[in-house]
Amino acid sequence: MIRPSDRRLAVELIQEANQNGARLAKACDELTISVRTYERWVSAGGVHEDQRPHAQRPEPKNKLTEEERQDVIDIVKKEEFVDLPPSQIVPKLADQSIYIASESTIYRILREEKMQQHRGRSKRPKTKLPESYLATAPNQVWTWDITWLKGPVRGLYYRLYLIIDLFSRKIVGWDIWETEEAKHAETLIRKAVLNEKIQGAPLVLHSDNGSPMKAATFQVLLEKLGIQSSYSRPRVSNDNPYSEAIFRTLKYRPGFPDAGFKTLEDALTWTAKFVHWHTHDHQHSGINFVTPEQRHTGVYIDVLEKRVEVYERAKQKHPERWAGSTRNWDPLESVALNPMKEERLNRSK
Repeated sequence: MIRPSDRRLAVELIQEANQNGARLAKACDELTISVRTYERWVSAGGVHEDQRPHAQRPEPKNKLTEEERQDVIDIVKKEEFVDLPPSQIVPKLADQSIYIASESTIYRILREEKMQQHRGRSKRPKTKLPESYLATAPNQVWTWDITWLKGPVRGLYYRLYLIIDLFSRKIVGWDIWETEEAKHAETLIRKAVLNEKIQGAPLVLHSDNGSPMKAATFQVLLEKLGIQSSYSRPRVSNDNPYSEAIFRTLKYRPGFPDAGFKTLEDALTWTAKFVHWHTHDHQHSGINFVTPEQRHTGVYIDVLEKRVEVYERAKQKHPERWAGSTRNWDPLESVALNPMKEERLNRSK
């Protein structure tokens, strides 16, 4: 059906074309409607709305009565049928010499009554939204993970433990061990807190659901340090995106030994060089192309202000080369862990 507003617009366009010399049939063809349809729309003056929604139609002869419909609802609620789909209910009833309705009819009634999947103990599925925190300064939210680095032989891996600050993307702690254990995670988090001098300050530490992350001894340590733990949803791989992103950057860095590290010391040496580059030289796209160190220490504000001045001078020198405003070098005021759109929040309520 065509909406009334679209119908009136179509009539106006056809009449305008016709008044300017176009044949009525040709004008109607351009809007893919027939002359007969146009004439029906404008008969008796004005533009008529579609009357089909208002038409009185007789009820189908095969429609279930209200009593029959209620019988269907009562039967599918019975204990023996409450967890079965109509495809199994219908033959079971037939074995009892009972026919109440077709399989498709029962499905339709269940959909209309919102009972198709929630008649028994099953409950309506709830969308579990990822945990989200907002960082407006360094050392408010950290995210960490463990990745495996190939060793000298097939099947041997070294484990890189790495913590980054959400606001600045600075690597605030890292180390490599041969095993994946909670005691290594405890050592690393202690060192990171001491290095950043934030013991006792409020901090969120986000990770996935690995065994070192959820070990009881590690949880006790976080509680002692006043750190709030946060976890990805089970079986959701992208709830820890910032750690995943830095691991990708690391493994695609030029010079990364795809064939594997010969020794643990080689892995430590290479990773130390990467951490220095990432912290002091890498202009990170996610923080408007300043380095994590500049962002972490606050000097990024001066850096971005200087860029604004450079661009303004360039525009003043050659205004004809600029169609609009200069590039946006405004500093990012906050970073969200797993930011959620408003419609997703509303859907979860």
